[in-house]
This record gives sequence, C-alpha cells and structure tokens, in this order.
Amino acid sequence: MHCMAPEKEDDGTATSPEPQPSPSGRSICSSCHRPNPVCLCHVLPPHPIEISTQLLILHHPHEAHHKLSTTPLLIRSLLRATAVTGRRLRPGLSPLLDRSPPPSVIYLFPATSSTPAVDISDLNVQDLTRNGERELVLIAFDGTWKHAREMVKASEEFLQSRFAVRVCLGVDETVSGGSIYDSELILRKEPFSGCVSTMEAVARVLRVLEPNGVEVESMLIEILREMVRLQAGFLKPMNPRPKLLKKAKEKEKKMMEKDEI
Repeated sequence: MHCMAPEKEDDGTATSPEPQPSPSGRSICSSCHRPNPVCLCHVLPPHPIEISTQLLILHHPHEAHHKLSTTPLLIRSLLRATAVTGRRLRPGLSPLLDRSPPPSVIYLFPATSSTPAVDISDLNVQDLTRNGERELVLIAFDGTWKHAREMVKASEEFLQSRFAVRVCLGVDETVSGGSIYDSELILRKEPFSGCVSTMEAVARVLRVLEPNGVEVESMLIEILREMVRLQAGFLKPMNPRPKLLKKAKEKEKKMMEKDEI
C-alpha cells in the first residue's frame, strides 16, 4: 500500500489530512492509511528515505490486510521499496528481477540444515555488486513464520536461477519465544528468539548495506517503536503458542533425564 505525503497549503506548510471513514465506520488517515487513533504521520519521514539498495517485499496474501503488517510502512518510508502480493517469486512478478543484465540479488531468511546463509555482517557488498557496477536487490518475505518458510521454499528454484545469495541475521532456532519487535512490548509471538518484524529485519540489513545505514536503521526503528506503542493500547499481549510451550517442556524434561543419567 502506497501512502501519500501530507498535503501542503499554498504557503508550503504541511496540513493534517482530513480523516476518511472506513467500511467499518472508523476514521482512517488519508496520508498513512491507518486508523486515526494509531496514525503514524508524526513519525513518518516527510519524504521517502533515499537508499541505493532496491527493496522488494513478497507480501503473503493473508498478511496483506493484517493490522500489524509493517510492509506499508516500509513502502511509505523508503524511496526504492516495492511490494508484490503472492506466495512465491516467479518470472514476470517484478520488473526488478527480470532486468537484463540481471541485478545482484540477496534474500533475507535464516539458514537451515539444508540451506546455508551468509550472515549479513560477513557479506562482501563490493564483490557482490562488482564495485557498484551491478544494482543490488534485497528481497524480504512478509508473512507469518510458517508462511514465510513456504514462500521461500516455493521461490528457491527461481532465486537459484538468479544466483541469489541467502543472508541471515543470526536467528537462533534453539531458543523459543520472543517478540518479533525485539522490544519491551510483546504483541505477536514467534517460534524462537531472534525473530523480528519485516521492518526491523530490513532496517538491520540496510544498516550494513547503506553508506548511511545507521541513520536509516534508526529512522525505521523509531517508526516501528511508535507503531508498537500506539497499538499496545488496543491489543492484548499474546501468550506463547501452546504447541511451542509443550515442545519446550518436553525438551526440558529430556535434558533433566539426561542429567540424572
């Protein structure tokens, strides 16, 4: 979802956009397209942030209308960010990936036992882009953890045909629980510690990729924290998923039995 910048009066000063009613009767901000009580216009950059990396987000259909999705905020905040809705990457889905000559492509997802990944801090961007001669495209997958796994698996063949490099943030799957926002506010639970929202993950990657990465990361995280702060007043914190708790207890029991032996 693309959001428009605040309207300006003739003297060039910004004015607050008029609220628009939603089908449910709620007033919706016409600039950030969020309900007025959780409007984020006051923290969104007046102009999209300039970055050299092209960001492409594959947005799962089930996540597209989720009230906690951070993809619309990324599209609104970054100049070279686009999103496509789908369950897998394929030829013709995005002009970014069909260009000739092809760009250098990296996609963000943790390593598995069968598919390794390069820690983003170890990525040699200069070699990847041939010292800036090739454009760099960063692909992120936005959905629940289960959906993201399915999206990556379904897209793997296409990504391999583009010689894409898988990069990760060093997520530890052995530690359960944790907030995807990596903050004191826990609104959505994920399977293991280190899981972060799409926005936070992209911010951490851009910190490494961009010359002004620290500033870009800081601006994006500020938006995310404000979104969480506002949303916290309307949502009940979620407890860990029962299946995950059961697995954690089983693991703890096995470790205790092993110690006794």
